[in-house]
Amino acid sequence: MDLFTILAVLITLTALFSYFNHRFIGLPTAIGVMGIALVMSLALIGLDAVGVDLRGQAEALLRSIDFDEALLQGMLSFLLFAGALHININDLAERKWVIGSLSTVGVLASTFMIGTVTWLVLGWLGVSLPYVYCLLFGALISPTDPIAVMGILKTAGAPKSLEMKIAGESLFNDGVGVVVFLVILEIATGTGEITAGHVGLLFVQEALGGAVFGLVIGYLAYRLLKQVDNYQVEVLITLALVTGGYALAMALHLSGPIAIVVAGLLIGNQGRLLAMSEKTRHHLDIFWELVDEVLNAVLFVLIGLEVLVLTFTMSYLVAGLILIPLVLLARLIAVGIPVAVLRPFQAFSPGAVRIMTWGGLRGGISVALALSLPLGPERDVILAVTYAIVIFSILVQGLTIGKVVKRTMAAAE
Repeated sequence: MDLFTILAVLITLTALFSYFNHRFIGLPTAIGVMGIALVMSLALIGLDAVGVDLRGQAEALLRSIDFDEALLQGMLSFLLFAGALHININDLAERKWVIGSLSTVGVLASTFMIGTVTWLVLGWLGVSLPYVYCLLFGALISPTDPIAVMGILKTAGAPKSLEMKIAGESLFNDGVGVVVFLVILEIATGTGEITAGHVGLLFVQEALGGAVFGLVIGYLAYRLLKQVDNYQVEVLITLALVTGGYALAMALHLSGPIAIVVAGLLIGNQGRLLAMSEKTRHHLDIFWELVDEVLNAVLFVLIGLEVLVLTFTMSYLVAGLILIPLVLLARLIAVGIPVAVLRPFQAFSPGAVRIMTWGGLRGGISVALALSLPLGPERDVILAVTYAIVIFSILVQGLTIGKVVKRTMAAAE
């Protein structure tokens, strides 16, 4: 199936699902379209079971889409930049220790906790998965997804300081999570050296190198923006920054997500203040908000449809259901310990740990990383369990985080 046909089908479905959700259901757009897509997928599976073959064409469409390539090499750069563009760097700096600890130590601790309990649960269920692949699952499911998190936080009503912690963590921990995932993947597939020096060098190259690269390309874009006063040209400069910067970072084996987040923070603060007119700021905000909303909706439709091409068995489903609360428990510990250590030095909103635990949504990045694994039985297990956790996270946590915030705030008054 050619690229134009794929885009035509996806955008048409997204538009129809968005209309139906807005007109009749009223859920947040991302959750609503994903829910409708999931129901449609399950309906196609049900029809196929009774002899009505409509599933085959849908599967053919989905198999022609490289999901991890589409997200990690396509949509992600735009969505991260759009998110970073509206974060106040001063607010972020005030919470740097919390955000830094959650997006590094928190991700690493969660990776090992989830990997270990996954190995124990799967072993108990009689599903064979080597421990290193369990760690790989821990690495891809530990980072909170900035795409899911920031879309839901807009309507959750969390205190600004807490919202900044969650948003800031989600913007950075996916970059760190991808680096951890790549390190463990090298070990699992035997393509990399298993030495502390190699692992440390790869981490520094990807994460620190990505941050420095993001500063460089962000500054270059800032200088270009400062020399013109034409919003069409300035929007094009930001588009070039996102697409060209992300592609070059990946080619240099640097963390593209971290580079784009850093560049977006620079443009959204320094660039917005010193290099843009009010007219340009207005048009830039509208453009990137629209990009964010459209790509978000398309991505969540894809997540809902992806169930059609997954391999599910009863043991995989049971494993996913058992691991949902255990992943949340790992998140609780990974958040609770840094907050407890930092509480004497920094103020936290009432119920911060509870809200940050329940608001740590998993989303498309986890699914994309699972899909990027080499074909084999390990991939099937990890993908099925990942999908179950992501669906629960978006539908259940996403729909209830607003209520959790309100009840927590009311109990504290």
